[in-house]
Amino acid sequence: VPLLRNKWCRGEGLEEAKALLVLVPEEVEIAQIEETMETIKCLGRVRVRGRLFHTPLSCLMVLCECKQSIPKDNVPKEVLDPHTGEKWPIVTLNECAAPDDFAVKLKSLLDTEGRTIEDLQRLFISPAPPQPSSDPSINSTESVLQAVGDFLEKARKPQAEGGYRRLRLFSGNLPVPLSEDPFDHWLEQAWLMVEESDCTDKERRRRLMESLKGPALEIAKSVRESDPEAGPVEYLEALESAFGSAESGDDLYFAFRLMQQQPSEKLSDFLRRLERALTKVVQRGGFQGSSKDKARLEQLLRGAVASDLMLINLRLRERKSKPPTFLQLLSEIRTEEEYEASRRKDTAPDSSLKLATVAAVEANSKTRTPYQNRTPLGEQFCYRCGENGHFVAKCQNPENQSKVIRKLIQTVKTLKESAATSTRNATDTDCHVKQGLLT
Repeated sequence: VPLLRNKWCRGEGLEEAKALLVLVPEEVEIAQIEETMETIKCLGRVRVRGRLFHTPLSCLMVLCECKQSIPKDNVPKEVLDPHTGEKWPIVTLNECAAPDDFAVKLKSLLDTEGRTIEDLQRLFISPAPPQPSSDPSINSTESVLQAVGDFLEKARKPQAEGGYRRLRLFSGNLPVPLSEDPFDHWLEQAWLMVEESDCTDKERRRRLMESLKGPALEIAKSVRESDPEAGPVEYLEALESAFGSAESGDDLYFAFRLMQQQPSEKLSDFLRRLERALTKVVQRGGFQGSSKDKARLEQLLRGAVASDLMLINLRLRERKSKPPTFLQLLSEIRTEEEYEASRRKDTAPDSSLKLATVAAVEANSKTRTPYQNRTPLGEQFCYRCGENGHFVAKCQNPENQSKVIRKLIQTVKTLKESAATSTRNATDTDCHVKQGLLT
C-alpha cells in the first residue's frame, strides 16, 4: 500500500508530504470521507483526490490531500467514522519502504495485488519445455527473468483498468446544479462506460454508484435492495425510468418525423439535433438502428426548409438509395457552409453599396415634395439585373451585379447634384424675401 500510494501521488501530481491513504468501505461517499478525515485536527482541510477499489480487502483505497504538510508523529493509525462507528486505517509517509530495498518493494507489490510468494514461484514453472543448453545457469536466469516479467505484466493490468475517467456527479435535483451534468449527458457517458469497459459487472456497478447522490442514489440503492445481483444495465434502466423522458419509442419516432429547421438555424446544427433525437428513438426501440442513415437523410430533406439551395448543391436527393453516414453528411454540410460564408464575405462590399444607396435615396426623398418624389417608370431599375422598368420581385433576367453597381453609382451622383441645386434655390429665395422686407 505505501508503494502504491507514492506512485499514485506522482500520477496525481501531489506532494507526498501532504498526502495520505485511508481504507474505507465501498459505499461511503466523498463528502463523508472528507468530513471524517477533518475530525483529525492536525490534518486541517482534507480533500479526496482519487479512489481505487482494493479487491483482496473488498474496500476503497482513498488518496487524500491536506492543505499543509502532514505531521507524521501526530497522525493516528486509524480514524473513527462518526456515522457508523467503524475504524478506517490510515497510511502516511513514515510507513514508506526504503527505495533501495528490492525485497521490501517486492513484498509491498505482492501485498497490494493480493498475491503471495507461492504465486510468484508458480510462475517459474514454464509450460513450454526448456531449450537445451550447455550452461544450466543461463536457463535458470532466463526462466527467472521471464517469470518476473510475466508477473509484472499481470500485476499491471488491474491497475491500468482502475485508471478510468470517473463519471461526473448526478443527483436528480432540479434545477441542475452547476457542478453536475444534465441527465441526458450523464446517461450517455454512463452507457458508454458500461458498454466499452472491460471490467466486471461489480466494478461497473461501483463506478455508477460513486457518481450518484441525492435522489438518484436512493433509486440505485432501491435497485440493489430488491436485487443484489442486478447488473449495471438494470441500474441505468431504473434511473432512466425515474429521471428520463416518459415518451415511448413510437412517440419519439413520431416527434422525429415532425422536426423542421428553425429560420436562423444552420443546416449542420439541424443535422446534429436530428441525430440526437434519432439516437433516443433507437434506444427506446422505436426504430431499427440498421436504417438510421436512410431515416436521417429523409428527415433532413423533409425538414430543411431554409436550406433548399444547399441541398441541391450537395445532390442529397439523388443519394437516397445509398445514404451517407452521419459523419460523412456532417463533413459535407460544414464544407458547403464554409464555402457560402466565404462567398458572402467576398460580396459584402456590393451589399454595403446597395444599402448605402438605398439610405441616400430615402434621405433625399424626405427633403423633396410629393410631386418630386414621383420617379418616372423609365428611371426605375431592378437591383438584380440592372434593367429599367421593373423591380426584383418580378425580375426573370439573370443576375448582373456589375450593371447594378454602375447604376447605383450614377443614382448617387444624381441625388447629390439634385440636393445641391435645391439648396442653392432655397438660398436665393430666402435672400429675395429678406431684401423685400428691407425695402
